[in-house]
Formats: sequence, C-alpha cells, structure tokens
Amino acid sequence: MKDAPLTLYVVDDDEALRRSLLLLLFSQGLAVQAFASGEAFLEAVDLRQPGCVILDLRMGAMSGLTVFEQIRSTHSPLVTLFLSGHGDIPTALEAVRRGAYDWVQKPDTQQLLDKLPAAIVEARARGQAQRMWEDLTAREREVARLVGLGQPNKEIARVLVPPCGPRSVETHRANIFNKLQCANDNELGRWLAAHSWLE
Repeated sequence: MKDAPLTLYVVDDDEALRRSLLLLLFSQGLAVQAFASGEAFLEAVDLRQPGCVILDLRMGAMSGLTVFEQIRSTHSPLVTLFLSGHGDIPTALEAVRRGAYDWVQKPDTQQLLDKLPAAIVEARARGQAQRMWEDLTAREREVARLVGLGQPNKEIARVLVPPCGPRSVETHRANIFNKLQCANDNELGRWLAAHSWLE
C-alpha cells in the first residue's frame, strides 16, 4: 500500500522567513502549509494526523514551546522540528529532551533540508504505529500496557476493571502480539517505550 502524502507545516511569525521556507520546501516537491502564529496552526490542523511541524521557538503571543506542549498533550503523532535563533539553543535542547524530534539553527536552510528526510520517515512510522494501536480494542490497549510493564497474566486479570480470567488475558495478549507484530513481552515493552506519545 502506498503511503499517503505527508503534510509539512511551517509555523513562524517572520513573514520573509516563512515565505522562503515555503518556496524551498515546495521546490523539494513536498506538501506544505504555512501559519503566521501558533494559534492559527492549532486552530486549523488536525493534530491526530501524522506530519512534520517546522516550528519557530520564539513567536509573538504563543511561543513555539507552548504550541509543542499542546501538541504533546493531545498524544499527537506529529514530528516537531524547532527553528531556533542562536540565543535559544538551550531552550531547543530542552524541547528535544521533552520529546521534540530535533532542532535547526536559523537561518541554516541546508541543515533543515538535511534533517527533513529522517523526520519524514519518523512521521510515517508514527502514522503506522498509530493505526496499529487504534486497531486494538480498548481492553487490548489496557492489557498491552500491563504486559509492557511485565505483569503476569494472573495479576493483569485481577487488576482489570471489570476483572476477567487469566485465559481471557492470554487471548488478549495473543491478539496484541499479532496486531502490533511483536513476538514477546520484551518486544511489546520496547514498542510501547518507542511510541510513548500514544494515548
């Protein structure tokens, strides 16, 4: 199945930079939308859809960091690349520590072009992971998290609400492994850790 085209979002209140990034990304054959503020971006974009956000750290009313926290709070699959001025590098590093994909120092457009392919690959992987996770039932998601924590079937059966028998947990576990393409508990634990942004 062919991947659906991903959209890149440029969020920057500097009109000249925004226009130049739009032209640059269009010239690479990428689907791009631009926004002059974090508020406009959050209002217009469905955060549940995978894509890449090129987000200026320092903007007017709503900072890039505030926008990023909103993205994170919705368990969005969006991959965030921050644009940072020289004085904001510590803040950009902190944003990466908190889950942003990476950052680029303005106005280094070559560095941005160098980092974008890997960010797009990550966005596609997140989109696939999101679809796999959504294919689980609510009970399977609940069981998956407990299996990922290393809980045995009897304990999982006991703590589930409403409780069920260990054999039901075993059935859920088999379904989870099949749907998430995991061979065992350890693989599931690693999968959950790698996709910790999922709800």
